Amino acid sequence: MNNYAKTKYNKYQFTPRKPVKTFRDLDIYQTTMNCAVVVTKSIRPKLVTLKYPFLEGLMDCTMTVPLSIGEAHSIRFGDFSKGLALLEKAMSGCNKMIIYLEHSKGMYGDKLDAGILDEIIARYAESRTKTFHLEQSWKKWHTAPREPSTPKVRL
Repeated sequence: MNNYAKTKYNKYQFTPRKPVKTFRDLDIYQTTMNCAVVVTKSIRPKLVTLKYPFLEGLMDCTMTVPLSIGEAHSIRFGDFSKGLALLEKAMSGCNKMIIYLEHSKGMYGDKLDAGILDEIIARYAESRTKTFHLEQSWKKWHTAPREPSTPKVRL
């Protein structure tokens, strides 16, 4: 007789994740920073030559995402709600980047490398989802600060 646990779960190798010590260990930070570098090096020069009207907004947004993630990771210890708000800002930044990239692809599709644009769009979409899961994880493990206890007076 087969053991269900053996047959179902032993075929997959479990490897624990590397512990997060700094924001640089977060996958979403690394991914969005890599996207920012690719956008700056590969996409921006082409958009400059094409005179893309929203280039400044795109460039500001591309750095806003990793900056918000790094700040959220640090500030959550002092002000948890502000840390969550910064994660929300990072998620909205991912959505904005997808909008900017799809807009530029729609305007200059044949003049831009659609493969790079599609890859960066997919990475921002995945980062947005992972940021949401990180936020849910933070909420799960967070404990609200305790109210200062007032001494009870016995009568």
